[in-house]
Amino acid sequence: MEKYSPGGRRLLEVATEVFYAEGIRATGVDALVERAGVSKPTLYAQFGSKENLVAAVLEWRRAVRQAGLTEFLVENGGSAQERLLAVFDWLARGHRSEGFRGCPFTNAAVELPDPDHPARKVISDYKGWLRQRLTELAEQAGLADPEELGYAFLLLIDGANARVVVDGDRSAMLRAKAAAARMIGGAHG
Repeated sequence: MEKYSPGGRRLLEVATEVFYAEGIRATGVDALVERAGVSKPTLYAQFGSKENLVAAVLEWRRAVRQAGLTEFLVENGGSAQERLLAVFDWLARGHRSEGFRGCPFTNAAVELPDPDHPARKVISDYKGWLRQRLTELAEQAGLADPEELGYAFLLLIDGANARVVVDGDRSAMLRAKAAAARMIGGAHG
């Protein structure tokens, strides 16, 4: 965020909130600059386009989430298996937060079907990082077929995020954790 001017940072902060709460496509450039208290030239000078602003928002979210999860896992310590299950605990905290309406990366992917949109790479990078982190933890825990488990754990996470959006089930991530624990029980190599 340091690479942006104060107006650019303000626009990034406002866009992060508004895109998540109201949707990317539903939010026009005029509304964004008005809410941020900046001019359109500030948006274009800092980001070049709304598409690049969306990518910057998701890149910022990605950096914050990756740092947050990494810090959480270090602080909580424990065995690799305990850290693996703690990923679900960390995500469950988000589910309980006011205004939670699903994974911002999945939500953005739904709104941005064009595979060439600049935000799609950020989305893919974040999901790939999370899957890799889950895979590494499964490998460290000595589980059989950690690559497949990492993928399966990501599917559980994405499914739990969807349950919140579809029916407001804020306990879905804890249910996903319980399913992950059962999978771990059957995957000791």
